[in-house]
Amino acid sequence: MNAIELGLFASRLESVCEEMGAVLRQAAFSTNIRDRLDFSCAVFDRDGNLSAQAAHIPVHLGSMAYAMANIVGALDWSEGDMVVLNDPFLGGTHLPDVTLVAPLFAEGRLVAFVANRAHHADIGASVPGSMPVSRTLDEEGLIIPPCRLVAQGEIDRPLLTRILGATRNPDDARGDFFAQIGANRAGLTRLRGLIDGLGVSAYAEAIRALDDYAERLARAALGTIPSGRYGFEDVMDDDGQGTEAIPIRVTLDVTPAGINVDFAGTAGQVAGNINCPLSVAAAAVFYVFRCLMPPQTPACAGTFRSIALSAPLGCLLNAQRPAAVAAGNVETSSRVVDVVLGALARAIPDRIPAASQGSMNNLALGSAEAGAAWDYYETIGGGMGAGANGGGWSGVQTHMTNTLNTPIEVLEARYPLRVSRYALRSESGGHGARPGGEGLIRELTFLAPAEVTLLTERRRGAPWGIAGGGPAGSGRNRVNDEELPPKVSLRVESGDRLIIETPGGGGWGAEPAREA
Repeated sequence: MNAIELGLFASRLESVCEEMGAVLRQAAFSTNIRDRLDFSCAVFDRDGNLSAQAAHIPVHLGSMAYAMANIVGALDWSEGDMVVLNDPFLGGTHLPDVTLVAPLFAEGRLVAFVANRAHHADIGASVPGSMPVSRTLDEEGLIIPPCRLVAQGEIDRPLLTRILGATRNPDDARGDFFAQIGANRAGLTRLRGLIDGLGVSAYAEAIRALDDYAERLARAALGTIPSGRYGFEDVMDDDGQGTEAIPIRVTLDVTPAGINVDFAGTAGQVAGNINCPLSVAAAAVFYVFRCLMPPQTPACAGTFRSIALSAPLGCLLNAQRPAAVAAGNVETSSRVVDVVLGALARAIPDRIPAASQGSMNNLALGSAEAGAAWDYYETIGGGMGAGANGGGWSGVQTHMTNTLNTPIEVLEARYPLRVSRYALRSESGGHGARPGGEGLIRELTFLAPAEVTLLTERRRGAPWGIAGGGPAGSGRNRVNDEELPPKVSLRVESGDRLIIETPGGGGWGAEPAREA
């Protein structure tokens, strides 16, 4: 296969993932999937190694790339199967992220898999939005180990009914599950067309060629990092259960043979829900190094062959059951990005930006009132860190998430909420020769009583500047005039106002001295 044929092959694989995403979005019922685009789609080889992905959610895709081989290797597969799972310790991330995996058979052989992962705003937790300030995994909702939702083309109705029965709005949940099934079926159809056109042996050879090409590009890019050992440490604000300033420590060993990323020295797993499985930490690591590679680098298994990852068993980034993990996927992954970037800044300072907002500012809310139950979940943008080539963007999602905001019109039409204010937060970006991006102010007025959960970070610590740039402003959470902690659950009444001020991004470079 020559270079042009390989490029076309890579594009066709990626288009399979993009079409899966289009089907999932258009068929979904929930605002979380349809409007915020909180989902991801990918193609894997017969062994569960990543072959292609769409430009969806980094924390979804990287964790699937890390864990899929274990998932598919533990099961016997038949044509027409689809396996559903959300267990963080068996290949998932946190319980709201539900994954569907489907095998593709051709010429009588297992050839590939398609998969999609989508965030369900309700997976049966004790509070609306299924993002509680939890202490154990069981408190976070329904745990789904890998099991067949579809067996040889037939949906397991009792299993689906059991899953839907855990939710407050089974009609929306049913629509989202059927959208996920439809997305996989669309992916299988398109991928089968590609494989039938090439033949199974030629397809497998093309996958090997794509992996090798990606590895060459990745090694060339990572080879520009000077050999040496580089370390960095940052902290999580708290775990929501009384423990504060929780350290995450990384050491990068860079050699011509590759890069070893070691999280020895990171805090042990904690009582609160900022723990995460190693697959989530891996997603953050893969994301950072992928950002250093050329744009044309394929997203496949070969891309990450030269990167090794380790974290002590039972630490914050390699937590063990029954650790709570709801915020690990969203908040801790963001801090892992910060510490890896911080370590790289000591090796290649001109290529690394200041810290971005460092939080997804998770807001989960709703009501369990009989006949009027509702759930809503969103993440809120903030400031991007500045770099040598430009200032940080304002009011955007950064690093490990890639979702949209929910349009105000949709939010107000579907839920008893009014968006009273939605604006950039002036002076929240870090000062410097290139200033960091500004955070956001999101103010909601409740039109009915509701339960609210906030899982946020960078409320005590600030996103750091770099190369002499200043830190960004920390975030704030308030109900009416009352300050709230970074992680909290509370009840609000009709007329109450929730104000979330998200962090900015750090500045880059010292500001020029002003003339007297």
